Amino acid sequence: MWQYVQSLSPEKVAQLSQPSSPEILQLIQRAIVGILGNLPHDRYQSVITTSRDELGRLLGSAMVDGYFLRNVEQRLEMEKSLQLTGVQF
Repeated sequence: MWQYVQSLSPEKVAQLSQPSSPEILQLIQRAIVGILGNLPHDRYQSVITTSRDELGRLLGSAMVDGYFLRNVEQRLEMEKSLQLTGVQF
């Protein structure tokens, strides 16, 4: 998994890191908050410790979530473009 992540070009990482809609960005933020917690930064200093294996699982889970959210994003874009053309579904 780590080798795969390291093999990505900076351009590809930037492309994959930028959702094209505010709705998807909100879903990503909610997923991250769900994984890491939602403590206010101005009142708490959070330190997260984990093992290498758990970090790998977290990365794998984040990638699966990312693929799912990308599919949702593509579906949303397709529905919007079909509505613009007047196609009903």
